[in-house]
Amino acid sequence: MAKQGAASMLALALLLGTFAAIPTVVESIGACYGVNGNGLPSAGDVVQLYQSNNINLMRIYFPDTNALQALSGSNIGLIMDVPNSDLGSLASDPNAAATWVQNNVQAFPGVSFRYIAVGNEVAGGDTNNILPAMQNINNALNNAGLGNIKVSTAVQSGVTQGFPPSQGSFSQGYMGPIAQFLQSTGAPLLANVYPYFSWQGNQGQIDINYALFTSSGTVVQDGGNAYQNLFDALVDTFYSALENAGAGNVNIVVSESGWPSAGGDGASTGNAQTYNQNLINHVGQGTPKRPGAIETYIFAMFNEDQKPGAETERHFGLFNPDKSPAYNINF
Repeated sequence: MAKQGAASMLALALLLGTFAAIPTVVESIGACYGVNGNGLPSAGDVVQLYQSNNINLMRIYFPDTNALQALSGSNIGLIMDVPNSDLGSLASDPNAAATWVQNNVQAFPGVSFRYIAVGNEVAGGDTNNILPAMQNINNALNNAGLGNIKVSTAVQSGVTQGFPPSQGSFSQGYMGPIAQFLQSTGAPLLANVYPYFSWQGNQGQIDINYALFTSSGTVVQDGGNAYQNLFDALVDTFYSALENAGAGNVNIVVSESGWPSAGGDGASTGNAQTYNQNLINHVGQGTPKRPGAIETYIFAMFNEDQKPGAETERHFGLFNPDKSPAYNINF
């Protein structure tokens, strides 16, 4: 997650809302488990922390043996990333993909794998490796009898463009073939959706209440769809982009979303609590374009004080290293 620039580009076009609705119980709220921090609990303690808070989905950013062993038998659904650094070898060699699946998926039969994310917010020339790596990993899973595990890639809002949401399209040429592949396999697109960065880069155009789910009414009317929060607008822009790419049957899984509690404009414990609690309460109802629960992963389980980048990158945690809540959240 390092997405201020790209998110800001899209958000300038997204001065966007949804009629408030009664919060719905969500069966599909997860949290991203990063390990770039000092003094974090053991993987076994982390899994227990997920379970004790009714967080039944996890995302990890590499094949973390400790986490995979701790997850075995837990029934916690898992997104596991292929690190960006591995894309080249997996794209060029089907045998490397088969070995990767054997070592990191087949070796852990007690883990409830849901998706393999082949790269996270891949940029530059490496984008050419995403689709062939996805194809090789998908074939390897099918050959291993694990075709129920879907293969995707995680992207950020900068790969889309267009306002209002109904006019969304992909701004990057490599995304069309990826969308078509996802449609052919029945896999979702994994989208990292951050109203925080969209607001941060465009504070003169976007009201913070629109980003925090606290707008009092419709902010943008898009045909028959009323947008009351920026999260829905960003997600529906992805859906329109998929439709325009001929992949309208592809679902969106929000693979990251969150708000920092320190380190930058609007980054406070109060705003982080407001955003994440409202996110949990909201995603059960879906968006104006696609009603229905949205599988969503909050970033992140812990503050990661070793993470590079802007100061806010180190302050997205829901919990402290001693497992106490950073602020009160009801899952």
